[in-house]
Amino acid sequence: MKLRILGCGTSTGVPVIGCHCGVCTSKDPRNKRMRSSALIRTGGKNILIDTSTDLRSQSLANGIERIDSVLFTHPHADHIHGIDDLRAFNLMQKGPIPCYGSFYTVERIKVMFDYIFREDSYDGWKPRLSMTAVDAPFEACGVKVVPIGILHGSASIFGYRIGTMAYITDCSAIPEESARLLEGLDILVLGALRHKPHPTHFTVEQAVEASRAIKPKRTFFTHLGHSLDYTKDNPLLPDGIELAYDGLEVEF
Repeated sequence: MKLRILGCGTSTGVPVIGCHCGVCTSKDPRNKRMRSSALIRTGGKNILIDTSTDLRSQSLANGIERIDSVLFTHPHADHIHGIDDLRAFNLMQKGPIPCYGSFYTVERIKVMFDYIFREDSYDGWKPRLSMTAVDAPFEACGVKVVPIGILHGSASIFGYRIGTMAYITDCSAIPEESARLLEGLDILVLGALRHKPHPTHFTVEQAVEASRAIKPKRTFFTHLGHSLDYTKDNPLLPDGIELAYDGLEVEF
């Protein structure tokens, strides 16, 4: 299986509109970050994690021509507002796309994008999605998917484990019972917003501490803000921990 980081940026993306800081004006392509999302390729099928605001651009940049399943971590705008771009995949695949998330996430998506799920004649071409609420391990595209309950501030959201890879973004705490589900990882993708404390996201230092507790072979930080410079900050991280960048691909 392969994991590709489609976007590793925070909710604003990087560069931030109107910002002229050193990272936003950087010429290093690894400092250009679309909103956080990832793709797992397995057995000729593609599992998408979150329909980020930048889904169309991410699909074109990475040559994605099919989406077989979608895993939603939570219903914040930067993680779901690309949902309408799933229409193009429906057109090519001639069928609905199975989508999974917590009960809360699924119900919020149905409310926020009610036009997708209404049966009337007022809306034209819209995504065809099969929404399933999950709270236990399930199968998608022939592989076992384990939801990992984490905290995003006071909200309880999902990360996901597939095989020896786990994807955990927008995280401020990992409960003990969830940490046990993360044992034996080869790859951990973990949110690390910035160095300055934030009420709903790990700082880089907190994410390093979490990675050391989980003990994966490799950790990649995602959901990065524009205060993190790939060229300057990446070399300062401990061995086995790296900042992700858009287009990064690893096998697991």
